[in-house]
Amino acid sequence: MMAKLTLSILAVCSALLTPGTTATNADNGQWILFNEISRVSNHSLMWGPYRPNLYFGVKPRIPKSMIAGLMWGKVDDFASVSQTVRHACEQSDDMAGYGWDEYDVRTGGHQVIRDPGNSIDIHTEFIKVEGGENGGHWGVRVKGIPRTGAPVDLKTMVVFYVGLEGLGSLSLQNEPDERGLVGDVTLEGSIPQLGEFKIDITVGPSTNKPPQIGHEKYWNEKPLDRTSYRSLKVPAEDVWKAKDILFMGLRDNFLKVKEKYGESNIPPPWQAFTIPNTFGLGNFHMVQKVFEGGFEFDILYSSASALTPMTTDILTEKIRTASKSFADRFENTFPREPPFNAPRYRQFAHNFFSNLLGGIGHFHGTSIVDRTYAPEYEEEDEGFWEEAKAAQARPDAAQPEGPTELFTSIPSRPFFPRGFLWDEGFHLLPVSDWDMDLTLQIVKSWISLVDEDGWLPREQILGDETRSKVPQEFQTQYPHYANPPTLFFVLTKFIDQLEEFQSKKGDSMNEHLDREPPSNLFSSDELPTIHLKNLEAALEYLRSIYPNLRRNYFWYRQSQSGEIRGWDRNAYSKKEGYRWRGRTPEHCLTSGLDDYPRARPPHTGELHVDLLSWIGMMTSCIKRVAAAIGEHDDVAEFEQHEYAIKKNIDDLHWSEEHQTYCDATIDDYEESAHVCHKGYISIFPFLLGLMEKDSEKLGKVLDLIADPEELWSDYGLRSLSKKDEYYGTGENYWKGPIWININYLAIQRLMEYGSKEGPYQKQAAELYKKLRVNVVENVYKNWEDTGYAWEQYDAETGKGQRTAHFLGWTSLVVKIMNMPETMSVVAAPLRDEL
Repeated sequence: MMAKLTLSILAVCSALLTPGTTATNADNGQWILFNEISRVSNHSLMWGPYRPNLYFGVKPRIPKSMIAGLMWGKVDDFASVSQTVRHACEQSDDMAGYGWDEYDVRTGGHQVIRDPGNSIDIHTEFIKVEGGENGGHWGVRVKGIPRTGAPVDLKTMVVFYVGLEGLGSLSLQNEPDERGLVGDVTLEGSIPQLGEFKIDITVGPSTNKPPQIGHEKYWNEKPLDRTSYRSLKVPAEDVWKAKDILFMGLRDNFLKVKEKYGESNIPPPWQAFTIPNTFGLGNFHMVQKVFEGGFEFDILYSSASALTPMTTDILTEKIRTASKSFADRFENTFPREPPFNAPRYRQFAHNFFSNLLGGIGHFHGTSIVDRTYAPEYEEEDEGFWEEAKAAQARPDAAQPEGPTELFTSIPSRPFFPRGFLWDEGFHLLPVSDWDMDLTLQIVKSWISLVDEDGWLPREQILGDETRSKVPQEFQTQYPHYANPPTLFFVLTKFIDQLEEFQSKKGDSMNEHLDREPPSNLFSSDELPTIHLKNLEAALEYLRSIYPNLRRNYFWYRQSQSGEIRGWDRNAYSKKEGYRWRGRTPEHCLTSGLDDYPRARPPHTGELHVDLLSWIGMMTSCIKRVAAAIGEHDDVAEFEQHEYAIKKNIDDLHWSEEHQTYCDATIDDYEESAHVCHKGYISIFPFLLGLMEKDSEKLGKVLDLIADPEELWSDYGLRSLSKKDEYYGTGENYWKGPIWININYLAIQRLMEYGSKEGPYQKQAAELYKKLRVNVVENVYKNWEDTGYAWEQYDAETGKGQRTAHFLGWTSLVVKIMNMPETMSVVAAPLRDEL
């Protein structure tokens, strides 16, 4: 009842706020508010470590503008330098853990990179400071702290670089000196969308020490108590290849030194492996420092549009206040409930959430897309997967498109540093608790990529730098391939929270529209909740994305439709059945569940229960969006879809024989038959909230979850039943291992059903309490042992495996710790963000 009441409040307010229905000054106030929100938010989010594929890389949210980054490496010997220089996050670097201990996208944070291979820990303390009109200032303090057991005379080179990818200029302001630069290094530049700016690279404190003189004659030519500097012209498309550019400079200098002094008298590596000091115009600038022992220096970016520049003192103060602010805000946003309120879980929670935020990046470039619309891609013939494979191999089938840009989080910095549609909705659930405005910007960035047909590419591989991390066979995107539409999770949560905010505000929600708008509508501190507190801004946002959202919804229904009538299946609706395109005998990559067992061989008559469940979740969400903005005809249509989907889930996918939900296929007798592999697919109607609390089928689902011979383990729910013939076989990606995103959905649903009076409340509540503890404790133990979050966890041992530093949906444990320890009976369903 409450959900219907609050939805009606939104609908009434939507009508009142529709352009043309309010007074002129209110209309003007709305548009001023919308523009101001956009301006202040874009300013607040302009800069960041938005190159998350690097250990530390900074850029603005402006395509073809400026990029910057950090590299370092041990220079104790000649043989290892090529293996020890760090730049991009690589699993082969064998770090002892790395990432953000504290981080907020709008203010900055503290990162530690534990590098045993170089015997040093690198700290980057990144801070943003408001000021001016072009995104303000930023600064980063770089510290190197030798690890326990490091040589007392450990020698480390550190390189900071800045490159321009488009229009603009950048030049050195110091007096050129072939022996190196004395004092702080200052670069000044100008970029059309950033205006004028300067970058100072400081000398650092007096405790910084250069290596002792190793080759006196060469020291006199190039003393290491100075800073080496190199400016050069690089093709714009190659600016991101900073490590290659560095090694070209090191090689040139090394060969020059070797030729001059000979192999028998060559300077030591910390002198020989320095970049040549070259000056002049260029779009790529490098600054190199060489230290003995620990070190510290600052990189300070100042926008000329601000009244005062960025300084070391400002950076020091902001580092202190940002740390305290993060800690206080985190405890208020994600208070940990028993048994996770013990102090030992505090840093664990900070680390996981900070690295989720630290994985947010801005990407720009072309995509590789096959828009041949080959008839084989209809997948309507026997052996369709072989035909499709042959069509994909045709010359010139895939072509570059774009460029486009995307603001998104990522699953993993070393292995998946790009946007994934399947992952993104899960990522944004905890982010939205912290900063709804940021969340909505990311959702809008994704939704803006929906094409005229309604297709949204499932994997965003934008530009050469991103493509460099993806095998060629996986780079092409196909406009008939779908992916789980998880962004709809986030919009459902947004509407839930919006209704909650507005119901509390009551009649006062629109009072400020009757006034002339003030010159300063709000501060940047209000941005995280600005769309929740301002109904007119929220509705304008929903209106802005609705056309693409609606187009995407109908694209799923059309492009992934399955056949019901043609195979004489008995179902309430002859339309609500779906199958993933892109199937092969071993995989269904588009489902997100890759190697999970499906019908063998694939058949054009297949129907997939997980996809029907996803369409059901989408329908529920878009119905609420349409209602909020007054699209009444659409609401009526979506209600019909939703009712039919819930009916068909049982009619098409419930197996009386196996007492579970199953895919369907066509058997040898040309009849519809269930394909039952108990596991995650079997519980999707439950996971996505499509089951009634008193359904007997709910009891069967809970029994399946609870059975240790089926899905239950001490570490979380297995992806495939232990009894299944394919359990743990082959690739073993989704054939048993534990995945945190699905376990999160299960915990969320168990919490819901455990809070409702009904025949299965007690069972759901007991399972909720146990599963919540099992999942969090196992992820925590692995983090404590290894320093990492993992892509998945072994169902038999609980050990983390596959990709390390997987702080996309594995970070959902932060939300799980925030859930109540036990359930109590309530009269109505919990507010549900899914």
